Amino acid sequence: MANTISVPVYDLAGEKTGTVSLSKAVFALEEEHPQALHDAVTTYLANRRQATAKTKKRHEVSGGGKKPWRQKGTGRARAGSTRSPIWVGGGTVFGPDGNQNYKRSQNKKAHALAMRCAWSEKTKNGLTVIDDLTIKEVSTKAFAKSLESLKAGKRVLLVCKKEDTNLIYSARNLPTLCIRFVDNVSVYDLLDADTVVVSKADIKTIQEGLE
Repeated sequence: MANTISVPVYDLAGEKTGTVSLSKAVFALEEEHPQALHDAVTTYLANRRQATAKTKKRHEVSGGGKKPWRQKGTGRARAGSTRSPIWVGGGTVFGPDGNQNYKRSQNKKAHALAMRCAWSEKTKNGLTVIDDLTIKEVSTKAFAKSLESLKAGKRVLLVCKKEDTNLIYSARNLPTLCIRFVDNVSVYDLLDADTVVVSKADIKTIQEGLE
């Protein structure tokens, strides 16, 4: 069909088993939308940021209860506390207080557009569709060998379901592999990966959610 593209499907041994038809509107966008992609990535990174940075203000620094020297007669500038912000070891005036809010949001339509752009980019170079990702036994070594057979890149994004426990247990100890569930794939995850590995059934589920 004119509105679909054909993508090869492989098994875990790296052998081609057939093809799958995917929508051009999701996996083969011709027009680029760099602003939508940029907004999606910056929003993701901002929302992942933890506002844990905090400095102590003047009243939170220990000590400083006693006046360092008398008000007059010493020839030095008057001082009321060693915890003054102008003293070494004193409090911080405008430092972070631990209540920073870095949260950002992106319009739903713009985010969906960014997702389609990211998937289209991976379809050009970096999308590996597997006929069936079901694994009978947990084996990190065997799954690593499968990735070698598939000629996956250094950074691999594995998209699967929460129910695929054997697959998750086999893949989670691989240091350069990132696991994301079908309903929780971000634009950042797609762009950061060299290769995206996803099953034939799951890629159809993703397509349905973005059409």
